[in-house]
Amino acid sequence: MATNLSTALGPYHHHPDTNHRRPFHFTKKRFTISCNSSKRAPPPPPPSAVAQESKNPSLADQLKPLSTTILSDQPNETHLLSKPKSTWVNPTKPKPSVLSLHRHKRASSYSYNPQIKDLRQFAKKLNDCEESDFVAVIEGIPHPPTRENALLVLNSLKSWQKTILFFNWVKAQNVFPLETIFYNVTMKSLRFGRQFQHIEDLAFEMIEKGLELDNITYSTIITCAKRCNLFDKAVEWFERMYKTGLMPDEVTYSAVLDVYAKLGKVEEVMSLYERGRASGWKPDPIAFAVLAKMFGEAGDFDGIRYVLQEMKSIGIQPNLVVYNTLLEAMGKAGKPGLARSLFEEMVDSGIVPNEKTLTALIKIYGRARWARDALDLWERMRVNGWPVDFILYNTLLSMCADLGLVEEAERLFEDMKGSEKRKPDSWSYTAMLNIYGSGGNVEKAMALFKEMSKTGVDLNVMGCTCLIQCLGRAKKIDDLVRVFETSINGGVKPDDRLCGCLLSVVSYCEGEDADKVLSCLEQANPKLVEFMKLLCGDEVTNFDVVKEEFKRILSSTAVEARRPFCNCLIDICRNRNFHERAHELLYLGTIYGLYPGLHTKTNEEWRLNVRSLSVGAAHTAFEEWMGTLAKIVQRQETLPALFSANTGAGTHKFSQGLGSAFASHVEKLAVPFRESEGKSGFFVATREDLVSWVQSKAPSVMTTACTN
Repeated sequence: MATNLSTALGPYHHHPDTNHRRPFHFTKKRFTISCNSSKRAPPPPPPSAVAQESKNPSLADQLKPLSTTILSDQPNETHLLSKPKSTWVNPTKPKPSVLSLHRHKRASSYSYNPQIKDLRQFAKKLNDCEESDFVAVIEGIPHPPTRENALLVLNSLKSWQKTILFFNWVKAQNVFPLETIFYNVTMKSLRFGRQFQHIEDLAFEMIEKGLELDNITYSTIITCAKRCNLFDKAVEWFERMYKTGLMPDEVTYSAVLDVYAKLGKVEEVMSLYERGRASGWKPDPIAFAVLAKMFGEAGDFDGIRYVLQEMKSIGIQPNLVVYNTLLEAMGKAGKPGLARSLFEEMVDSGIVPNEKTLTALIKIYGRARWARDALDLWERMRVNGWPVDFILYNTLLSMCADLGLVEEAERLFEDMKGSEKRKPDSWSYTAMLNIYGSGGNVEKAMALFKEMSKTGVDLNVMGCTCLIQCLGRAKKIDDLVRVFETSINGGVKPDDRLCGCLLSVVSYCEGEDADKVLSCLEQANPKLVEFMKLLCGDEVTNFDVVKEEFKRILSSTAVEARRPFCNCLIDICRNRNFHERAHELLYLGTIYGLYPGLHTKTNEEWRLNVRSLSVGAAHTAFEEWMGTLAKIVQRQETLPALFSANTGAGTHKFSQGLGSAFASHVEKLAVPFRESEGKSGFFVATREDLVSWVQSKAPSVMTTACTN
């Protein structure tokens, strides 16, 4: 039996202004109540209007190591940085409430109507007719448009366009005064169509006519603004609601919590929540899901912990939606152990996980590289018959690709092929192509490609990229060209990632093979090929021209593909003995922000970080660094005691080993860097060794390196 997570989480304290529990993380805002007036105080405005800042106390204790999975049942001793100031409240006067604890009753749309059958048939005609014929059809209404008849038809219309047309028609008849309920029904239809501007226009019309905007009206306006991502508008109407003296009901209050959460206003959400709780509000699971999602987006584990504590304190059992939200939040907060415990608690409580639950947990395990836990979960899914969909299968396959679990991926793939309802789709095949491509298994990758053609599964651009990468590494250039042409003819549109893959293949091909790959790249990105020819052409090109052309290439390239493009171009220049161009490209890449964090300096150590560079780019960066250090030594400037270069540990099963290539280059240059015994992927040198090397060998060695 898994330990109950909500009882195993960390410390909490009693906030002095409220009677419910609150974590130390949320004590920024304090609200006072005036007791000088004998009249009942008006409802306080939203948090943005009255919030007062104070210092934010923090937890003095730290969480236990992740390996313990859950925290102790006993709260650790906690010390506040300063004693909280007390807020005096007159015990004879109740605190003003910020919401109505009773949901607004929806008025009956119409009473019993003996003409209901005729009117429903008429409404069906309106729904079925073309919008252009609507006016002609509406004139055939079988009974006079009384209040009850009009409401019945208005409620029966499906499209928002016809709803607003009928509403305007009824208004034009001027048979009876339109009440708030007519506007509410119309707004509800407009909300379904995400027509916020129409809704707001109707609201202003109500204000002009002196009609009451009730809780349903405001709730519809606010939730429509939220659906349309007009969060500032939602807040504006919420504040307007308070100014009129109308108390929001629980539905409206929960909606506004979600709006503030989507705006990232954590403090406002928490002040609203606490003031609602102080008014006697008992939040439902949806409100807690809003809080959990907000804290998850921020990666705030203390906040997630608070949600669990609050739910336990008021006796709310999380439902499936809340558990799913909490699991996703745990993943974003980087807490795989706690996510696992939360999942076990959910299962022990009798709630059956759905596809979303399992997909979230698999993603968490994949990011944490917990292969065994992920595969154990897959086995439990099979044994318990838990629901599995395409997204879950493909998530599992992608995780296997990331972790290099070839055999496990093949079993999953065979399960999909044996299923009647979940046959492999394009993304399933892409995951398998990624696995075979990363592992260099050309035969299986090509067999999969042929199988896709037979089964009618289209190759997408990601699958095409994986396959071309695999064939390029194996120097199967003719197969590469055939796959590329088949993909283009099949409707695949090359993206920057595919172009980067082709450019990478060009970097290690020569002669006729390089020309074949270049012809493919020219179809995908002709400007990139023109720039490459400019770099490696026989004619000498001015650096300023190269700079401007490179800037144009980057401006038309997706951000995530810019650094790979630069890496590949540097590799091509080095492989074709254009070393000076390679150094110029590295310089341009640095000033254009492609290599942030390439150099880090402290008083004790200077470090070169090349883990995000290609082999050629790493060699170029190292040569540039050594040249700069040689000049510093010659100028007799102050140097730190230690120098290091970080190539990355290369722990992935399919990693290509930048470290080994870097070690060979260091040995070739005879630079006194050696692999660190304590840190994998690090090369270190002392100040004394480097100074000695510079004084004896550096100039001749660096000149040779830059010309070979």
